[in-house]
Amino acid sequence: MKVMAQMSMVMNLDKCIGCHTCSVTCKQAWTNRTGVEYVWFNNVETRPGVGYPRTYEDQEKWRGGWTLNKRGRLTLRDGGRFKKLSRIFSNPKLPEIHDYYEPWTYDYDMLLNSPSGEHTPVATPKSLLTGKDMKIGWSANWDDNLGGSLETMDQDPLLAKMSEEVKAEYEKAFMFYLPRICEHCLNPSCVASCPSGAMYKRAEDGIVLVDQDACRGWRMCVSGCPYKKVYFNHRTGKAEKCTFCYPRIEVGLPTVCAETCVGRLRYLGLVLYDADAVAAAASVEDEHDLLDAQRGVLLDPHDPAVIEAARAGGIPEDWIESAQASPIWKLIRDYEIALPLHPEYRTMPMVWYIPPLSPVVDVVTNTGNDGEDADNLFAAIDKLRIPIGYLAELFSAGDTAPVDLSLRKLAAMRSYMRGVSMSDRRDESITEAVGMSGPQMEEMYRLLAIAKYEERYVIPPAHAEQAHDLEEMGCSLDFEGGPGMGGAGPFGSSSGESVPVAVENFQSLKNRQTSDRPSTPGRVNLLNWDGNGTPEGLFPPEDGK
Repeated sequence: MKVMAQMSMVMNLDKCIGCHTCSVTCKQAWTNRTGVEYVWFNNVETRPGVGYPRTYEDQEKWRGGWTLNKRGRLTLRDGGRFKKLSRIFSNPKLPEIHDYYEPWTYDYDMLLNSPSGEHTPVATPKSLLTGKDMKIGWSANWDDNLGGSLETMDQDPLLAKMSEEVKAEYEKAFMFYLPRICEHCLNPSCVASCPSGAMYKRAEDGIVLVDQDACRGWRMCVSGCPYKKVYFNHRTGKAEKCTFCYPRIEVGLPTVCAETCVGRLRYLGLVLYDADAVAAAASVEDEHDLLDAQRGVLLDPHDPAVIEAARAGGIPEDWIESAQASPIWKLIRDYEIALPLHPEYRTMPMVWYIPPLSPVVDVVTNTGNDGEDADNLFAAIDKLRIPIGYLAELFSAGDTAPVDLSLRKLAAMRSYMRGVSMSDRRDESITEAVGMSGPQMEEMYRLLAIAKYEERYVIPPAHAEQAHDLEEMGCSLDFEGGPGMGGAGPFGSSSGESVPVAVENFQSLKNRQTSDRPSTPGRVNLLNWDGNGTPEGLFPPEDGK
């Protein structure tokens, strides 16, 4: 048994309101640079829907993740090392910009500086890739709130797998939100797909990163990731991905997406796992057994044998204590309500989800019955507006039993806690029906409903003696000119101070610096001034002139 530590996340989908605050703050912190305009390390998808990039879950098309060969051994779905080397200069299994979207900005100068006229000026959309005028037709959030509609429903790869028919009728329409980041898998196929070894999984905390100096831009990692959470920076020619905000994690702070989440639906914590058992768990033949196999890889942090092995493996004492207090362990193993995203990809993802239950109360109440009564809630689970079969395709490889159990526990918690708050009555029959005790149910309620900041985020800071091991090998995504960013071209950021892409992109900078005259003669736009020269009207005249 080789005990290792893994930073992990659980998201409670019952709380997600689709505000996209997590996406915006992540974008501002990590991808507001030239070359990654189309990149969203964190995005919130409306389900059912096509996702981002479009139909990324169709592995028959994209060939991501792992599969078992005829001998029952794990192999990359897109082929092993020799197959990758044979086509290293031509990799057709890549999403195109059409599958993501062509990012754009607007000609704001036309609005700000146009003279008064009869008609309101129009800010023309301009491509952030080519600088030319464009017609907007898709984006990373184009199908927001269109779940169950004919616009995108027929393109959802999961609906094609479901045995039951999902009708696109208004009264049967359903939707929910699915926030996604890199899964930081225990068995990452992106790492195995990288020919140059630039993709790596940190031994200290399991975060998967890209060494920007070692990356050669082969993009096999993009093909290998079944979640399509590795992106290509067209400016630097390097791969980039979610870093799990490792600079924040190392000092005990939560990720930006978790810190700013309006619904408080994210939980962060450390789990201990048996590294020697990962390959066997990912190689289980029956896909329906993959969930239990992955849960079995996670080790009980209260087990004396695990504690002793963790100490022998160099895991600090306070990290072991953090694993014991981790909300992740409780949600995945103690309560068994959190489920992984697409375990059938066999990457063993470590971002888990609590399936959404919210519509069930309305379903019961609309029939004239008590919407919080346990018997009514249990009977309504099978009649949820969100089909259990759809949730099962997302979280349990099509097996409805784990999803059903998770939803029943959530329904039982609602009914049990109503009795506690309304009449101080603790009906143990409700908890026993889902294999839990009353105190355990109340603990789960506290964690899911009223947990404090320090209970949702149990993050041990890195140790000074680990500083050399944690020193980042060029995974710098935080500033221009950092490792892997390359040199600037004749119209790049070296022409004056570096300018955020939100203010001005490469194309508009080039157009402005090569134009015969300013866009608006006689006026200086400070947002677009690169710091060079002394434009007329910007500074007071010198004495004698």
